[in-house]
Parts: sequence; structure tokens; C-alpha cells
Amino acid sequence: MVAIRRADAADFGEIWPILKEVFARGDTYSFSPDTSEEEGFRIWMELPLATYVAVADGRVAGTYFLKPNQPGLGAHVGNAGYAVGSAFRGRGIGKAMCMHSLEEARALGFKALQFNFVVATNTVAVALWQKCGFTVAGRLPKAFAHKERGLVDAYVMYQWLG
Repeated sequence: MVAIRRADAADFGEIWPILKEVFARGDTYSFSPDTSEEEGFRIWMELPLATYVAVADGRVAGTYFLKPNQPGLGAHVGNAGYAVGSAFRGRGIGKAMCMHSLEEARALGFKALQFNFVVATNTVAVALWQKCGFTVAGRLPKAFAHKERGLVDAYVMYQWLG
């Protein structure tokens, strides 16, 4: 069973190890594998409109954020980022967070969600987002410098929430 709730600054002690691990792998996020804890806090806790945690077995198992994708006339489209701790992968936490984020995005007034940079070789995430209703709106050739595979494509994925 997973419970998803709004995160606060005190949760970052459990969020940071997840982010550090995900960023260090260099296969899904464009953030530097050397991102500092301070920069991680700014990226994940300060810049977003809202940050959430998924709690399983009494621990933070995953996290996501929501923010406007663009300012002003593009602010009705939201953007989100997700991370699941390796000990919790394969338990449906990513899907639970995605479905939760769709509802939260609607509640926050977003009309759509757009993922700007889904690494094409991250086939598990691509398939999950498609199962959750997202479509590939565009392909960015050789846009991501994968730590092991070199230059790989990235997708823009989109879902209208109306």
C-alpha cells in the first residue's frame, strides 16, 4: 500500500538519496550526476509549485513535483518529474504517483501535462506514461547524453486533462 501526500522541507532528508541515486545513474534525467544536495533541494523543493512523496512501508519510496511548464500564456500546461527509490521499483509506485499527479494537476488548474524530456531508452517510463494516457508529441534526435549509450533521443510527451 502506498500513501501519497504533499512533501515539506523535512521530507527532503528521505527524498535526496532517491534523487542522488537517480541523477547519478545518468540515464533518465538531464541533471548533472554531480548535482549537490543544495541544488537538488532547489530543483525539487523550491522551484516547483508543489512536491509530493509516496510513502510505503513507513518510508519515502518515491517523489514527484508539479510546476507550470511555461510562464504566462503557457502556464495552463503543467510539467512534472518523478523518481522512485530502487528498493521500491516494480511495486506500482510510479504509476500511483502518475495517476495522483493527474488529479493534483487538475486541482491546481492545469489543463494539460507535458513531459519535456523523456529519454527514449527509458522504455519502462515511456510505456508507463503511455498507459497513463500520455502520447509522444515529438522526438528530439540525439538530445540526451546517456552515461552509457552516448547520444540518444528524447521524447516530448503530452496529455490533455480537459
